Amino acid sequence: MSPPRKVAVIGAGPAGYVCAIRLAQLGQDVTVIEKEFLGGTCLNVGCIPSKALIAAGSLRHRIGEAGAMGITVKGLDLDVKKLVAWKEGIVGKLTGGVGGLLKNHGVTTLMGSAKLTGPGQVQVDSKDGSKNLKVDDIVIATGSVPIEIPGFAFDEKEVWSSTGALVPDRIPEHLVVIGGGYIGLELGMMFRKLGSQVTVLEATPGALPGQERDCVKVIERSLKKQKIKLLTETFAKGYTRKGSKSLVEIETKKGKETIECDQILSTVGRRPYSEGLGLESVGLATDKRGFLEVDEQMRTTVPGIYAVGDIAGQPMLAHKGSKEGLVAAGVIAGQPEAYDVRCVPAVIFTAPEMASVGLTEEQCKEKGLAIKTGQFPFAASGRAMSLMETEGFVKVIADAKSDELLGVHMVGPEVTELIAEATLAIEMGATAEDLARTIHAHPTLPEAVMEAAEAVHGMAVHIFQKK
Repeated sequence: MSPPRKVAVIGAGPAGYVCAIRLAQLGQDVTVIEKEFLGGTCLNVGCIPSKALIAAGSLRHRIGEAGAMGITVKGLDLDVKKLVAWKEGIVGKLTGGVGGLLKNHGVTTLMGSAKLTGPGQVQVDSKDGSKNLKVDDIVIATGSVPIEIPGFAFDEKEVWSSTGALVPDRIPEHLVVIGGGYIGLELGMMFRKLGSQVTVLEATPGALPGQERDCVKVIERSLKKQKIKLLTETFAKGYTRKGSKSLVEIETKKGKETIECDQILSTVGRRPYSEGLGLESVGLATDKRGFLEVDEQMRTTVPGIYAVGDIAGQPMLAHKGSKEGLVAAGVIAGQPEAYDVRCVPAVIFTAPEMASVGLTEEQCKEKGLAIKTGQFPFAASGRAMSLMETEGFVKVIADAKSDELLGVHMVGPEVTELIAEATLAIEMGATAEDLARTIHAHPTLPEAVMEAAEAVHGMAVHIFQKK
């Protein structure tokens, strides 16, 4: 049996800490270096805190609509300070859990900034001084940071990044969101449900660019229903302060305009983080988008150095990073691992929720694939009716000849949970008939997946399909 390899993992986010734990499980000698906080962006200022606040906003909204059920609530108040403290409590439990897992698996954790100084050499600078590590392998899992645009530097006062938006000291009267992607819409809808007037500025012709258009249309209708103003093909140019207000200068096809608000949130995307990492010292360089090139074993172009997570390329999603971390750990430990997934699910916590996996119709057409589609509306779902959430549908795309599942796209209640079944089905090479023939419990939302698969062949039971 070969001796354990010494491995340094730079970054303790969903890619890094997962990689470190798996390496330890496989008997390796692991050190994790984290610059800011265990759990990375996702656990601290991303996925987890945003979904906690979104859940609070949704609950407040549902209470307001409960009159239809005969439930009337009077005197509904919001304590922002207590809400943020509740969210921080969730974050604290999870980050503490990560720390405990690393410790229990025998992983050494160093808090500080890491810098590559040569082959197999990492310098760690912390408040206690510098420490030099000599290791066999290095895994770069440094994640990403919000992108700033000219005229809207983040000060987390007048201009929030997604990080600042998750620790509000008040609910804005009028929030202007720059960017109509998933982060902007998730947070914009959250603040709308908490009481803000919201205007979203999007440079492209529609919301959620790159997503399945039929699903996006439902989201765009929901924005209108919630009285959120979506301005497309609109560019934010800068802002000036006037007392307690911000005057946002925008440019549209009609010309220049000004929007008055009391809070700006800029969410135009994220970029990989590699500043100060010393990549040049080992002959590494990022591409023009900031990513490191990796192969299917997560190896970079330099032997002994791996990259996982956001810095390893799109999609920049926590669960994709975790998978890459597991692959890199297996490869380092000598196992026959490779990143060979067929699909990566995407979930968007808007209202209603949206989730996708596999190819969209547009992508199928671009590839010249002959397809069949089936769609089932939540308006025909008894469970959705009982939840008072009947917006949206499930759409199944299958190969016209083989019936193999190519993509599944959903918008509606709890679809961020339902997408797991579709992901497994595509990963295992299932057909639409396989989904359709699988018994789904009743009454549940997953029945909509089964019925959409049946609709591919014109055989859905609970909707009428013209022959």
